[in-house]
Amino acid sequence: MRRRKQKTEREPTIALINIVFLMLVFFLVAGTVARPLDPTLNLVHTADLEGAAPADALVVNADGSMSVRGEAIDAPEDFLEALGDEAMSLARIVPDRELPAAKLVEIGRALRAAGAEKVMIVTERGLE
Repeated sequence: MRRRKQKTEREPTIALINIVFLMLVFFLVAGTVARPLDPTLNLVHTADLEGAAPADALVVNADGSMSVRGEAIDAPEDFLEALGDEAMSLARIVPDRELPAAKLVEIGRALRAAGAEKVMIVTERGLE
């Protein structure tokens, strides 16, 4: 008697490829893409912090000039006035990499003195 060869079952790789493709499409659609803040701005470099790009933030350039939503302001207190109640609970600062730390601390203290409950510094996440 001849022995009949048994066919081995193949793994369903097409199903796996379909699932991975659908997951890729889902994350592309579900993810949000944020507008760049300012093309001349170099963000502070940090390594292990997680965060999201803020919708409204106080942008501070290397020379100390400040802007909110693309409009120049003179003092940190003007940032709180421009955003109203939004900034009172959480004020976000996006500093230039070349901004002196003393100036950044001064701006943070001015925001707290003007009524901001929290002051957050937004930085660039380092890839190492």
